Amino acid sequence: MAEGQPVVDPSISITLPMFGGGAHTTLGDTLLIETLAHFARERIPERVVHAKGVGAWGEFEVTNPEISKYTCAKFLDTVGKKTPILWRLSTTGGEKGSADTVRDVRGFSVKFFTEEGNYDIVGNHIPVFFVRDPMRFPSLNRSHKRHPATNRPDDTMFWDFHVNQPESVHALMHLFGSRGLPDSVRRVPGFGVHTFKLVDNSGNFYYCKWHFRPEGGTTSFATAADAASTASQNPDYHHKDVWDAIAHGDYPVWKLYLQIMRPEQAESVGRALFDITKIWPHRDFPLIEVGKMTLKKNPQNYFAEIEQAAFSPSNMVPGVAMTPDPMLQARMFAYPDAQRYRIGVNYTQLPPNRSIAPVYAPYERDGITTTKNYGSDPNYVNSTLSPGVPARAVTQIRHLESVPRTSSFGLNEIPVGEEDYVQPRQLWQRVFDDAERMKWVGNCAGTLRDVPAPLRNAVVQMFSKVDPLIGKMLTAKMNEDKLHL
Repeated sequence: MAEGQPVVDPSISITLPMFGGGAHTTLGDTLLIETLAHFARERIPERVVHAKGVGAWGEFEVTNPEISKYTCAKFLDTVGKKTPILWRLSTTGGEKGSADTVRDVRGFSVKFFTEEGNYDIVGNHIPVFFVRDPMRFPSLNRSHKRHPATNRPDDTMFWDFHVNQPESVHALMHLFGSRGLPDSVRRVPGFGVHTFKLVDNSGNFYYCKWHFRPEGGTTSFATAADAASTASQNPDYHHKDVWDAIAHGDYPVWKLYLQIMRPEQAESVGRALFDITKIWPHRDFPLIEVGKMTLKKNPQNYFAEIEQAAFSPSNMVPGVAMTPDPMLQARMFAYPDAQRYRIGVNYTQLPPNRSIAPVYAPYERDGITTTKNYGSDPNYVNSTLSPGVPARAVTQIRHLESVPRTSSFGLNEIPVGEEDYVQPRQLWQRVFDDAERMKWVGNCAGTLRDVPAPLRNAVVQMFSKVDPLIGKMLTAKMNEDKLHL
């Protein structure tokens, strides 16, 4: 039994004979009661978004000695230094039982188990996001999920949200391109999306963005039909792909890069500094190699190691700091709060989240399922009755949080204007080739087939602001599809 008592046969219940024949179980069969009670409670709430994900263990190795001049983070201070990591990649909108190969933004998360505590990069597989105001985040995700009446994904609901929040047009350009249907999670890029700060030993700071690039290049399904066919045959296709690769020693590898911006360059990028619907141009802020991440070990128990894994952009180490990005600020609260609800207030003590660095925080104690409770140490800050946290560590962390911030960028409501269409237009005109443009139009038009005409026209008008050609091609494709119905 769970309390350690031996049992004769755990596969049968105890029964007592009944008068007149037959038998019945009793409440005295504590093993039966315990087994049924635990079974009814063995599920935990799935993630509200990113519910279905594949994960693996690995390591990160520093390859560039120049990185240490930008940050005092110890896990980046020496070439060849290796840090254990936990990686998870997920779809966003679907439930745990949904198919892997749907068109969706993938979540790309990495937890670095450093000597100074856990550092999480929690991003996506596209470089921008749909909204820049955190108040819109719940509505965004609801619009990508099931309709409350039909309980089915709903294209009308999807497009109604985005037409009314056209700041999402840049992310939509990525989503309906080839990148929206990756054919292998081993070939998926990752982006931190937000702007962060790096801080050096002298207290100087630099703005930065994180980029993971798969060593084997980025690949996608040739057509949406191919992805749908794969989903019908194996809805867990991506899970099998990465598991088999690791099991056979074909370890997935990503190179980690940084874009770095000096504070005096911030004015040159304007709103793009903290607006996650925009990128930093690579020609102005080229990628600098940091190191490589290699996945080497599959989980031995998915629930214990991946389902209970908790990632948050609030998990930072000395040498990395937050910025006034409103979406980042909101996520730094919302993500840990979601984990407290989903797996409990002491989720940081679970194996996939447990720091390898010493943890001393007796003012965070007690609660459900705690495994470390600090013995007789008083449970308040600045006690003279226990050793506490070394003063230098506290001073350093507080210093990083108080790094001066630029004050020249207003973070109030920003109306959608011409600036929001510039980068999507560059993506369409300079990055997409003719074949990709045709594919994009076909992918987008397919979701507009059953949308009411006024909304369909509004979608065409929104993309026409990116480039009039998109509107014309969408209209032509929809008329063509209508003729073939």
